[in-house]
Amino acid sequence: MQSVFKNIKGDRLIWAIAALLAIFSFLPVYSAASNLAYVGGNASTFSSFAKHFMHLFLGFAIMFGVHKIPYRYFRGLSMVMIPVVLVLLVLTMLQGTTIEGANASRWIQIPIVNMSFQTSTLASVVLMVYVARYMSKIKDEKITFKESILPLWLPVFLVLIMILPANFSTAAIIFLMVLMLVFLGGYPIRYLAVIIGAGVLGLTMFILVAKAFPDAMPNRVDTWMSRIENFSNGEDTEEDYQIEKAKIAIASGQIRGLGPGKSLQKNYLPQSSSDFIFAIIVEEYGLIGGFILMLFYLWLLFRIVIVSQKADTIFGKLLVLGVGLPIVFQALINMAVAVELFPVTGQTLPLISSGGTSIWMTCLSIGIILSVSAKREEIKEQKTQEDNPLEVLSETI
Repeated sequence: MQSVFKNIKGDRLIWAIAALLAIFSFLPVYSAASNLAYVGGNASTFSSFAKHFMHLFLGFAIMFGVHKIPYRYFRGLSMVMIPVVLVLLVLTMLQGTTIEGANASRWIQIPIVNMSFQTSTLASVVLMVYVARYMSKIKDEKITFKESILPLWLPVFLVLIMILPANFSTAAIIFLMVLMLVFLGGYPIRYLAVIIGAGVLGLTMFILVAKAFPDAMPNRVDTWMSRIENFSNGEDTEEDYQIEKAKIAIASGQIRGLGPGKSLQKNYLPQSSSDFIFAIIVEEYGLIGGFILMLFYLWLLFRIVIVSQKADTIFGKLLVLGVGLPIVFQALINMAVAVELFPVTGQTLPLISSGGTSIWMTCLSIGIILSVSAKREEIKEQKTQEDNPLEVLSETI
């Protein structure tokens, strides 16, 4: 164990935050999984607990392995992985999985291990690394809109087009994060306005075609529209069932909460261990627990900004922001949905919610951030040795 800690590099506070979030996640996931086990006809929740443990264990193994890779290699890997994720997204779409006539093609089965994998989450990480690579490449060059269409925006829109029919919220978050990253990278605002206009126009055309030819391609347009309409009108419909139960859970928790494992709404709230786990946390640990959890994500955001500012290259700075900001943004969206500040999106709470793909890709992103901060530490150590030649001499002796 001591050798493992000795080999851990990078920002120690980010390691600590990730570990604390992961350890805490066992409490609400175990509590919420008790209902899932009961509904599934299994009297024991150990299988759900063990599954969550294995997801986290594999996630931290990914984090540890990735953080040992020099981050400069991610430049080339993003070029290789873009075609790979496009192929995976196409395979996911071709499955044609539907639920009540709506497109639900989000996962593919991993052979041999018989596990499902959500390809859009991998595509999101790869795309952000790719955009960071491109923006760092043209940082000192004069940017023209025409020259950036094929190398930058074509891969972005291809990924979005393949995710959109089955998962609007993920496609929207990816698009927003890409816009934020290219803005931070110095992309001209007038060009961004054109891209935003093209995105709105493309979404409008997709909705019109989907409404005109509903049988041509199963989609979730009606689901998106009903969620937005119900949210804006405040109507009490069957689709608001999850939000209503989440609000009851939060109201029941009050300031101090009911106590670990004592949630009542977990017995009625669908997706209580994933999409709406924040409501269960507030019910059991109160507003104090929910506020502390939010502070941890904001603390993570602070450390991400610090690592970005200390990165030794433009690519490192943009890379950290590109893979780090979506983690915090997704967490805030999940919390906002639970308190009805945002329509239902289906986004999980990073490192807290159950689910393998979300945990693995979050750990992958954190591993990349740690790789950048580890490089900074290496440069700092080398500089220290150069400034202290006697120390180097004593080590050789």
